[in-house]
Formats: sequence, C-alpha cells, structure tokens
Amino acid sequence: MEGVDYHADERSKAEFDVEAMKIVWAGSRHVLEVSDRIARLVASDPVFRKDNRAILSRKELFKNTLKKAAHAWKRIIELRLSEEEASKLRNSVDEPAYTDLHWGMFVPAIKGQGTEEQQQKWLPLAYRMQIIGCYAQTELGHGSNVQGLETTATFDPQTDEFVIHSPTLTSSKWWPGGLGKVSTHAVVYARLITDGEDHGIHGFIVQLRSLDDHSPLPGITVGDIGMKFGSGAYNTMDNGVLRFDQVRIPRNQMLMRVSQVTREGKYVQSNVPRQLIYGTMVYVRQTIVADASTALSRAVCIATRYSCVRRQFGSQNGLETQVIDYKTQQSRLFPLLASAYAFRFVGEWLKWLYTDVTQRLQANDFSTLPEAHACTAGLKSITTTATADGIEECRKLCGGHGYLHCSGLPELFAVYIPACTYEGDNIVLLLQVARFLVKTVSQLPSGKKPVGTTAYMGRAEHLLQCRCDVQRAEDWLKPNVILEAFEARATRMSVACAKNLSKFSNPEDGFAELSADLVEAAVAHCQLIVVSKFIEKLQQDIPGKGVKRQLEILCGVYTLHLIHKHLGDFLSTGCITPKQGSLANEQLRSLYAQVRPNAITLVDAFNYTDHYLGSILGCYDGNVYPKLYDEAWKDPLNDTVVPDGYHEYIRPLLKQQLRTARL
Repeated sequence: MEGVDYHADERSKAEFDVEAMKIVWAGSRHVLEVSDRIARLVASDPVFRKDNRAILSRKELFKNTLKKAAHAWKRIIELRLSEEEASKLRNSVDEPAYTDLHWGMFVPAIKGQGTEEQQQKWLPLAYRMQIIGCYAQTELGHGSNVQGLETTATFDPQTDEFVIHSPTLTSSKWWPGGLGKVSTHAVVYARLITDGEDHGIHGFIVQLRSLDDHSPLPGITVGDIGMKFGSGAYNTMDNGVLRFDQVRIPRNQMLMRVSQVTREGKYVQSNVPRQLIYGTMVYVRQTIVADASTALSRAVCIATRYSCVRRQFGSQNGLETQVIDYKTQQSRLFPLLASAYAFRFVGEWLKWLYTDVTQRLQANDFSTLPEAHACTAGLKSITTTATADGIEECRKLCGGHGYLHCSGLPELFAVYIPACTYEGDNIVLLLQVARFLVKTVSQLPSGKKPVGTTAYMGRAEHLLQCRCDVQRAEDWLKPNVILEAFEARATRMSVACAKNLSKFSNPEDGFAELSADLVEAAVAHCQLIVVSKFIEKLQQDIPGKGVKRQLEILCGVYTLHLIHKHLGDFLSTGCITPKQGSLANEQLRSLYAQVRPNAITLVDAFNYTDHYLGSILGCYDGNVYPKLYDEAWKDPLNDTVVPDGYHEYIRPLLKQQLRTARL
C-alpha cells in the first residue's frame, strides 16, 4: 500500500533523538540543511532520473551523463549555488562523470602546483568551465610507481617549448577519467628532460582538443578505453587513452610553483618547498575517506532496512522471524554499520588535518608532513578496502534479491571498487606506511619524538611490556583499555618488523621478504587511528537525547569486532590473553543486542533520499515486494509477451521430431 510506513514499528523503538544524530552524521546543522535541500532538489528533477541506467547502451548511457552534467551546471548557475552547494549537487546526482575529475583533480593540481600567475590564467577558465580538465598521470605500463612513468617532456631552448612525447606503447596515458571524449585540457605528468638530463616527474598543462570543434590537436591520439565492470556503474565515465607524438607546448605551461625551467633551459628549484605537492595528495585522499563512509553507509542502509522487512523461518504458526533478529545477520551487519560511523568521524578529522598541514606548509613547517602523508595513505587503503568488502557483504545479507540491479547494491559495488586501486593501489600504500613506521621505530633510540598519529610510539617501552587488565566483559567498554590494547598491538608489530628487517644485510631484500608482515603492521597502525578518532569524537560535547550512548555502543562494536577479526595479532603479540579475547566476544554479543532496537533509526540518520539510495530494498517506507513486482514488468524483455527470436530459435526446437534428436 502506498503511503504506509512498513518500518513504523521499528522507528518507534528508537532510544535516541534521530534528528540530533542526523546533525552528528552531517557534521553540523548547516551541512545537514544544505545536503537535505540539495538532495531533494535533485530527487524532484526528472533529468536526474537514474533507474534506467542498466538498460541503456554505452553510447546512450554516456550521452545521458553529458546531459545530466550540463543540466547540473545550468542549475548551479541559475540558483547561484555556492561552491559547497554545487559540490553537494554533483554528489547528489550520483553518477560518475568528467566533472568529478575536473573539480576533484584538475583544479586542485593547478591550485597546489601552479604559480600565482598560472593560477590567475587557468583557474578562472576552469571555474567557469570554459575549459574542461583531467589528470593524466597513470600509464598503460605504470600506475602506482609514478617514478617509472615513461612520457617525456623535453625542453627545446630554440623555441622556448616543451616537447611532450610518448616513446613507447606502455607510455600511453591510460585510465584518466574525462579524458576519453570530453576533456579539452589535462595536467600531464611526464619526465622533465633538459639538456639531456632527466629531472624526474613534473606536471604540465596540455591542451588536447580544439575549443572550436573539439577535434584532437595535431600529434594527439585520444579515445575511450572501453567498457568496465558492471552495466551502468562506472561506464558513465569516459576513462581514456592518450598518446603524444612530439606535441609542443609553451614553457610556461609547466606547473612551476615548486621547480622551474628558465628561458635558457636551466632547471631550478624555487624557494617554495617540493613538499607542497603532498598537500594536494592529502586533500584528495581525505575526500576518498569521506566517500568511503558515504558508500558504506548507503549499502548498510539498504541491507538494514531490507533485513527488517524480510522474514524467513522461525515460526510454525504466525509471522516468520525478521532476518535482522538472527544473530548471524547481526554479527555481519552491525560491524559494518559501526564502520560507516567510524569512517565518517575519521574523515572529519582528516579535513582538520588537511587544513593543519596546509597552514604548516605555508609557514615552512614540514615537521608533520611525512606522518600526515603516511596517515592519509594508510587510511585511504583500509577504508576503501573495508568499504568495497562491506558493500559486497551487504549484497549477500540481502539474499537473492540483493543480486537484482534494482536492489542498488550491484551498481553501488561496481561504481565503488575502483577506489581500491586509484590514487594508489591499497597494498602499495600500506607498504609506504610500513616504511614510515619502521623509520619511526629506528629513530626511537636517538630520542626523536614521534608526532601526530605515531605519538603513541614514544611510549614504546611501556607498550612493549604492558598487560591488559580486563577481568570482566564490561571492562572492554573502557576507552583507555581499548586504546592501550590497540597501541600495544601496533607498537609490537612495528617493532617486530623493524627487528626482523635489521637481520638482513640489504634492507630492500628484507623489505621484499617481509612485505606481508609489514602490510599487517601498517593495518594495525591505521586501525588504531580510526579507533582513537572514534573515541575522541565521544569525548566531545554531543547534544541530543541518547545520541552519545548510541555512538558509544557503535564504538564498542567497531573496536571489539576488530579485536575479534584480528584476534591472532592480539594473542600472538601478547597484548591480551585468550580469556580476555573470549570476554571481548561476550561483550560484543551484548552490544549487538543493544544496537538491534535502534538499527533502523541509526541508518535513517544518514538522511538519504530514496532517489539517492536508488534501491527498492532500501526504500524508506519498506514497501519492498509490490515495488519489486512492479519493477520486473518495466524490463524491456517484457515489452512483448512472446520474445523476439521465438520464431527463429525457439519454435524450430519445440516443433522438431523427437526421432531426429541425437542425445
């Protein structure tokens, strides 16, 4: 029945102020109000419909995305939206498009690496979208190993130009979003060569297409790399291939904030430190962590709402049991719900970190930069991995119906999983974190104090010796007990790796041999960061009836589930005893029971419209089955009762004589 709230009983169980929790999730009342207004504006606009993506051909799909992007820009101009509101609108459209890379990579690269003069020239054009940019770094043969890129930019002093060239097939730029069919310009990363000397990778602004007729400029070969995983999903994006054949650009189109090439061809470093480049990287990775909490919370919202609607087994007379009441369902779903909140709060903290790092860099203070770089790399890795795995788990939690496109989960998964490899392959990033951790451990004897998220290692002597004093299950709810257990685990794993590395005469051989252990040490460190930021959130003033209590429960679920999942680490490093591990599991089961009556309202606090969720299983009113039934009849296969191809292929089979069969 339309207009009936099938989740009303669940919502009546709430033990907290849901509206107050919405503010906590959004970050502020202002952000909540902006998000709510923009999301409803998008949901009410027929141009932004998204339920037909799976049945469109690639060309139709792509053209439809171009239409939406143009319409979004038109609405931004008409409504005079602020930068914040415009960003919310693009996110609410919920479709990968060339604008993601224009605003998310091209513009930040120029802001971070361009001189003031270059910014004054290029940014106004980009802000008005009179040029459309992308970020051309990854190549066919190299991605994570940026120093291995092959594209060259050779300075020609005779003409005061750089010659951009792709010397090999594997030097073809490959994957940049927006490149395939749309971008007019790109920030291209290439090996800078002056007077035969290779100065490493630098960025260059290169025009790719004519601003008159959009045709590729001379010497440029450019196109789309083809269909990707899924049907609609990320295929709305024109990921591209790009080759240069001796393409000339003016010298002043090298991004020169950090280093320059003079008119005479001399390579010089500016007084602006090279480390400034990492500021852009910190910015991009903090947005990826924020996106992880959004994607995971969407999947969790769908799975939670459907788990309350779906009933299976359990009763011989009367209603069957709600799937969400099964402990197996809770033990798989509720840690993902807690993770969504945990990633939200660490994402908030990363925004602060980016601001702090930027201010320090501008004051020539680079003391926290290596730690911030390692921290953002590691958090990008663990949050995107957990989110990709979590979306798939949510699909399985919805049973067979989760496999339907209209559940919203297959497309959400297909759109999200590239995050595990773009902006750094997740394992490679964890190895970078591990290098930093080992270096931090090696400097401890010299008295150099670790900073930021590694400050706990300054207490390594205590953390290597301490013993967890949990006596009862409820002791695991004490923040200091949780923190010390995670700090001890991270410290002991990092110290063990450093000790084992010291046994190798060649450190690189040791690093290669011990890489699996190093990855695990990096994961332990990064999980500690998320746990500590969740606990810090709880120490703030959190208004609203029962809101803080719910967050304490979720924090307990997140931390104790990690202990359960990584129990081997905690036991093998001696951080806790088997008995204490058993008590942690006991307390975790108790917390699941406390989450249960609030499950629906905890996902309501995400404040997602049905349009944004794009899921029949996750619709707000819970009226799932009639909607599933109606949706089935919309499929093009049901346009005719007798299928196309019946007379050619089915009828001849059915009418053949049995005696002619040779089985």
